Amino acid sequence: MAKTGVLSSDPTVRARAAELKKELQRLVRTIVADEDYSVDTIDQAKDALCALRELKFNKRSSPTTPTSSLKLHEALSCPDEFRCPLSKELMRDPVILASGQTYDRPFIQKWLNAGNRTCPKTQQVLSHTFLTPNHLIREMILQWCKNQGIELPNPVQYGKEDGVTEAERDQFFSLLEKLSASLAEQKAAAKELRLLTKRMPSFRALFGESVDAIPQLLTPLSGNKSQSVVHPDLQEDVITTLLNLSIHDSNKKLVAETPMVVPLLMEALRSGTIQTRSNAAAALFTLSALDSNKALIGKAGALKPLVDLLDEGHPLAMKDVASAIFNLCIFHENKARAVRDGAVRVILIKIMDGVHVDELLAILAMLSTNQRAVEEMGELGAVPCLLRIVRESTCERNKENCIAILHTVCLNDRTKWKALREEESTHGTISKLAQDGTSRAKRKATGILERLRRAVNITHTA
Repeated sequence: MAKTGVLSSDPTVRARAAELKKELQRLVRTIVADEDYSVDTIDQAKDALCALRELKFNKRSSPTTPTSSLKLHEALSCPDEFRCPLSKELMRDPVILASGQTYDRPFIQKWLNAGNRTCPKTQQVLSHTFLTPNHLIREMILQWCKNQGIELPNPVQYGKEDGVTEAERDQFFSLLEKLSASLAEQKAAAKELRLLTKRMPSFRALFGESVDAIPQLLTPLSGNKSQSVVHPDLQEDVITTLLNLSIHDSNKKLVAETPMVVPLLMEALRSGTIQTRSNAAAALFTLSALDSNKALIGKAGALKPLVDLLDEGHPLAMKDVASAIFNLCIFHENKARAVRDGAVRVILIKIMDGVHVDELLAILAMLSTNQRAVEEMGELGAVPCLLRIVRESTCERNKENCIAILHTVCLNDRTKWKALREEESTHGTISKLAQDGTSRAKRKATGILERLRRAVNITHTA
């Protein structure tokens, strides 16, 4: 026989039962009337039925499954001041933001981890992103839950994604403070921060939590100090730490827009150890992933020291420098800056010497959309060099970049047609590419051949 129960005579229990029945009616109507009802609606209806069953047998919500009962009570009667402004749900772990507003930790942490630096409710710019537990609200919520006969889940279940402990946070600020102390302490702190930001993403994220953290990191390199008196190991550790924390996507905008960062990276390109210079180039490459940073870095004049370092040709730095120049030149205005700073001459010399041909051809192809760059290529003897690469290279991407550049030169300078015609007559280089190249290489090669044929026809007609 089915079990039966008697509803308690307690007026509070009867009131709760009436409230549950009313809510259940609303939910069932929604399920019956709406073809597109959600699974959440079904779950809420099930929760209401379970809660009614528990009342019927004078049971409280099971301590092992507090969440479903809690959600129902939230929907029914949770005071607004206990709800998180982001999730609209009862807060499990209320914390105070710099703006003074209280949020549930996992939801505000997700907001901050996405790179937001304003209060979601007030739009106030945050001076820092530290979260302070709101013990008063937490106690009030616990008391409310107790009065409702429900259990609030442990806030540990809703921890932060990056998992920074208080001990790690204390260590972080202690190291930043030491960067303003004696040289020995600065060197030790910078080296430790370099290692921590390399190994632990959480330490990279910490730099985005305070507007003062990055300026503090740069203290040993800034102020009235001449680069000649900055200890080379200290400079290398600080610049490398800057590179490490720039890897964290949420930091890229903050790092680049910190006033001292780009000038100090430019100085490091000019005057640091080769490892420092290489890491400074890598930092600029990483930061230039954002279009806004491409514009900012180019406008600051960073292309000139990058081109100069490329010209020096140190093997350890070449790849990072080339990557940074390529990324920056994706932004149109930076192409003209690179050309003004001598990039075409430097790149062509390196290509002719067979140095990092793949990376440098890609940059040259990008610069070939600039009129002055095309003129320089013609003046500096680029055509024979590019034709040789097309003829001899086994790399399809390099052939494609070369023929794309030659196509642009062909359009802009008729005096180069003779060299193209002789190459085609002697080796059939362009015809072969029109047959066997990549789809883009075929188009460019075919375009050149058509121009050469038209030029011959015009000459014969005349």
